[in-house]
Amino acid sequence: MSTDDKRIREFAYQIWESEGKPEGHEARHWEMARKLAEAEALAPKKSPKAAGSKTAGKTSTAKPVDTKASDAKAKPAVKAKPASAAKVIPPGEKAAEKKPRAPRKPPAA
Repeated sequence: MSTDDKRIREFAYQIWESEGKPEGHEARHWEMARKLAEAEALAPKKSPKAAGSKTAGKTSTAKPVDTKASDAKAKPAVKAKPASAAKVIPPGEKAAEKKPRAPRKPPAA
């Protein structure tokens, strides 16, 4: 199985899960996944230099941290959701529209 086939399979599975795991829609999910994989392959790639270019030439002047003291106070890191976790909307269907929020009233003084 080629890398492209694996990527299409991953996309199809994500689409299937995002739609609540319906039965009988394999062909539609596979076609949507194929189009996503093609678009991903055609998208321009970011160079590794661009990701770290802001800090590439700088040197650190910070003092070393005492790791024993900082380990006791360390908090677990919170992981952000990946961009790929966004819900996939099938062609021909509209995205759910968000209702506008009502303006807040100023607090009474």
